[in-house]
Amino acid sequence: MLTKLAMTGFKHRWCDYLVLFSGLIMSSAIFYMFEALATNQDFLKQNTSISMVGLIFQFGSVLLTIITLVYIGYANSFLLSMRKRDYGLFMLVGARKSKIGQLIWLETLLVGITATIVGILVGTALTVGVSQILINSLGLTLHHFTAWYTPAAIATLLLYVGLFLIAGLFNLLSLTKTPALKLLHSNDQPNRPQLKPARQLIEIVVGVISIAIGYWSMANLKILQLMGIGIALVTIVLGTYLLFNAIFVWLMVALKRFSFAQRGLNGFTLSQLSFRIRNYTKMLSIVAMLFALALGAITVGMGFHSQIPSMANINNAYDMGLVNASTAEKAQIAAMKPKTTATYHFKATKKVVYFQAAEFNRQPFTTIHTRNKNQLTFNTVHNNAAKLQKSEDNYQLMQLQSGVMATATPVFLSKTAYAKLAQPEQRLTVFTTNNVIEHRVALNKLAKHHFHTTSPEQFGGRYAMYLMVNGMYSGLEFMGMFLGIAFLAMLASCLMFKILSGADADQHRYKMLDKVGTTRRQLNGAINKEIAVLFILPGIVGIVHVLFGLQMFKIIMVTSPYTGIWLPFLIFAGLYLLYYLITITIYRRIVLQ
Repeated sequence: MLTKLAMTGFKHRWCDYLVLFSGLIMSSAIFYMFEALATNQDFLKQNTSISMVGLIFQFGSVLLTIITLVYIGYANSFLLSMRKRDYGLFMLVGARKSKIGQLIWLETLLVGITATIVGILVGTALTVGVSQILINSLGLTLHHFTAWYTPAAIATLLLYVGLFLIAGLFNLLSLTKTPALKLLHSNDQPNRPQLKPARQLIEIVVGVISIAIGYWSMANLKILQLMGIGIALVTIVLGTYLLFNAIFVWLMVALKRFSFAQRGLNGFTLSQLSFRIRNYTKMLSIVAMLFALALGAITVGMGFHSQIPSMANINNAYDMGLVNASTAEKAQIAAMKPKTTATYHFKATKKVVYFQAAEFNRQPFTTIHTRNKNQLTFNTVHNNAAKLQKSEDNYQLMQLQSGVMATATPVFLSKTAYAKLAQPEQRLTVFTTNNVIEHRVALNKLAKHHFHTTSPEQFGGRYAMYLMVNGMYSGLEFMGMFLGIAFLAMLASCLMFKILSGADADQHRYKMLDKVGTTRRQLNGAINKEIAVLFILPGIVGIVHVLFGLQMFKIIMVTSPYTGIWLPFLIFAGLYLLYYLITITIYRRIVLQ
């Protein structure tokens, strides 16, 4: 009988359970996606040259576990709040507390296990989809990557089931020791913020100092090494929570004292935010950290992606050189519409390559002269035969030769001296496209056709350098973009879950406003303001964290980590705005029926 009553309650509140299930599924899916990289040591070793990357991922796992712990704690409190009234009624009609305790524990565990298993499957599907999109769109080269990774699934299952076992025991003890009448009216008790100046001042001071220490440790990672990441992890998480806990409560109380709080529905909006203030501070701290992780990961991933062509461009002025190109290969080159193309005749011995000086005087050979390798700045120099003979950059001409000729010495002869050589004459065709990455498919096909391999050691030029650098940075680029997308999805899940979980309780408040003559436009405006606060506050904190956190990557990035930062910020702002619009649309449909 008790089970039938529980199922009836479940059917009655299936919308709320749907919000709970979807939130938990996304949480476990994202955790699995992270662990699919973090626990795959072969992938980490083969796709990055950074020796500390395994330990860095371990720190990331700790941080994500903390976030998951708070998230599940909040999800469990939401589950508990949905069932308190039902269990109070069961007690009033004579149900034994021991039976209710068993039901509570089983229900919590069943929700957790079901959501986790589905989440792992969803995480696997998301890993396949996201990885294929990134690999195909960015032209990445990865080794030992697999969407299904058993250790990651086991780690996710053990963590979530363990947390839900603890949550079930907590629910059992909490509900069976609470009087029935208190359970019936538990959701009607407001959680009003109280302003305690001394305590909040201490929290603000400790929070600012903690975050400052975290920023300093990230900026000095070259000195602190791995310890700096550990310090930043502890201090920034602690500081973020303390600042939100102190400043957010103070803001809610202080804003009500101003005259604008009495205009329109501003007072109602502030009261709405104040009603569940403690839950908001915890969730907003999580959202701020996820915002920083998502935006930081995407920014770093795009940073590695943008520096690949820059590093390829400092190697040579030409994409590729072909010795004795066939008619079909010349047609392939023409199809790419190259900016420049030139053909030089030569005769070669094992140690020397002889060119006609007159050809270089008619078609100067362009070399790259690097001014500052750290900043990847360079000059292009157009060389005739005399200048090229004396130039220290003439090795760039020999890079475009194939086989043993690549290490030979170039010599430039007059037409008469060149004609006297007995060696057979050959042709070197060089060309430059407008963008190596844009034409990488055609260049790959040309390399296979001419050199019978795509190994960059067998040919020179910008494309060969692109292949080598792409092989070096593909892993880091993939990790940044992949984790950025994963954290962004979890960020959306946290915000939507927090906001939509309170929508059912807010519905009667908006009905009351509607009955007293409030217009639909005013109601929409109140909703927009309330949810905008929940998006803007963690967004500001997250952006500040990212701007300081990028200091960590100065030691592994050739270019500045802030180069082109506006693009990932702009993309992220667009996605964040989209999540905001989706959230207010769903929220309106629930509360403004």
